[in-house]
Amino acid sequence: MTEPRRFLGLETSCDETAAAVFTEEPRILSSVVASQHQVHAPYGGVVPELAARAHLRNLLPVIRNALTQADTRLEDLSAIAVHHRPGLVGALVVGVSAAKMLSVMLRVPLLGVSHLEGHVYASQLAAGRDIFPAVAVIVSGGHTQLMLARAADQLELLGQTKDDAAGEALDKAAALMGLGFPGGPAIEREAEGGNPKRFPLPRPLLHEGLDFSFSGLKTALLYTWQGLVRDQGEKAARLARPDLAASLQAAVADVITTKAIRALKQTGLNSLAVCGGVACNKRLRSQLEEATRKAGVALHIPPPSLCTDNAAMAAVSLERWRKGQFAPPDLDALPH
Repeated sequence: MTEPRRFLGLETSCDETAAAVFTEEPRILSSVVASQHQVHAPYGGVVPELAARAHLRNLLPVIRNALTQADTRLEDLSAIAVHHRPGLVGALVVGVSAAKMLSVMLRVPLLGVSHLEGHVYASQLAAGRDIFPAVAVIVSGGHTQLMLARAADQLELLGQTKDDAAGEALDKAAALMGLGFPGGPAIEREAEGGNPKRFPLPRPLLHEGLDFSFSGLKTALLYTWQGLVRDQGEKAARLARPDLAASLQAAVADVITTKAIRALKQTGLNSLAVCGGVACNKRLRSQLEEATRKAGVALHIPPPSLCTDNAAMAAVSLERWRKGQFAPPDLDALPH
């Protein structure tokens, strides 16, 4: 029996340096991620220049580690896949340049894929079966979008944020309250045991269409926090942080869940794929589970390791491989 072809995937779109080896089935043989959280924590957010430099340091060791874990040699690879859009341009260039070099050196095809398509495909990877067509919710630090996913590589925009992404709002809120970076996990930890009904934070655009807006929610939290500090002092404000974090988390989850169910009703689909780093949030996952159960809809959320940025989701490139849609040798890094 012929061994399944093996592929190397690379991901450097933001602040995670990642490599993965997967087969055409698909089966994930290895997935290695080097985090840059310590690099960016002092700044409360991702610094593009520092991210690119960290990718330069990390990428070759990460590739070697992924190959070793998969018991794979470079000459065993049938193609190189890389997320080349969207993302931070300097960060993307590192991964794209490495992918092009490996493709030429090994004389194997190059596959360029969208980071967003990869996120959506992660839901199918986790399900282990075809889940499309589906409504897809991509919710992360850089993106909050609703998509009609006819297939993993056929995405049609239904709605998106008009300002901040949900993950960005969580990062800014965490920084404001002194909870550290990255903000999403910090907010979730602080919210444990908190009262999500104590602070009546707004649900922007909750009853309007499929677009999102989180800047007003972020501003409301800012005013609430400043009011606590002004009226009760910093010590009392810190004691109120669990309730404020829980209230923020509930507002974000309410908006995303409501919009997702609305999109399902408008499209008539009964499959929902939720992906991106914010999809790790337990409150959001719980609300989506309850809402889809009531609506009789199949919910597909990957485990946290496939929600956050990783290279295993570059297996979406298999869709192009099967169609013979190879990238040109001068593949560009596209920030948008």
